[in-house]
Amino acid sequence: MTDRDAAASDEPVLDPAAMREHYRAEGFDEHDLAAHPMDQFTRWFEEAARAAADGMIYEPNAMVVSTADAEGRPSSRTVLMKQYDTQGFVFYTNYDSRKAQDLAVNPYVSVLFPWHPIGRQVVVTGTARRTGRDETAAYFRTRPHGSQLGAWASTQSTVIYSRAELDASYAELSARYPEGEQVPVPPHWGGFRIAPQAVEFWQGRQNRLHDRLRYVADPAGTWHVERLSP
Repeated sequence: MTDRDAAASDEPVLDPAAMREHYRAEGFDEHDLAAHPMDQFTRWFEEAARAAADGMIYEPNAMVVSTADAEGRPSSRTVLMKQYDTQGFVFYTNYDSRKAQDLAVNPYVSVLFPWHPIGRQVVVTGTARRTGRDETAAYFRTRPHGSQLGAWASTQSTVIYSRAELDASYAELSARYPEGEQVPVPPHWGGFRIAPQAVEFWQGRQNRLHDRLRYVADPAGTWHVERLSP
């Protein structure tokens, strides 16, 4: 054992096995569900947004997107959902990023909305495809000026020499496109729409006997609900 190892072993250690949260007593029943999963998502998302307004949740539209490459090697990251409707959930990214490269060869994706402070999660599985350029451009125009420049400055997921390299790229773009001047939409940047094939609504319950209700689409596009054991 090195001196460094010995020093580290004397430090207090948090025991994750002792960390427990007690979830809600009230249940979540099949009779509580909307007929369509996106209508049910709207109900829960609105409640999450109200919890965010009360300071309980940070960015309720944040979702963990998990992809896998051609060899099945997974990766996950948090992105912001920017739109949802009956067709699915939309987020935007650099098309040269790791997630976009994964989706180019393997369109299957899993999404998790982790609303832990209110004892809820939503898990979506489905396939992702790019949004049209008109839709991408319309959204890009709504972004703050700095975020528009950032989409150009960052070659997402690539290795860079230093933070100074990124800052210099942003400064050059800021000089080229000052505030008030239109920033062109990067050709390598755009949206993905995730079309759900299954949507699970998870509500924490006491004694780890959680409620898990999952909508599953059949080949005809009809949604059926099944209850999963926790």
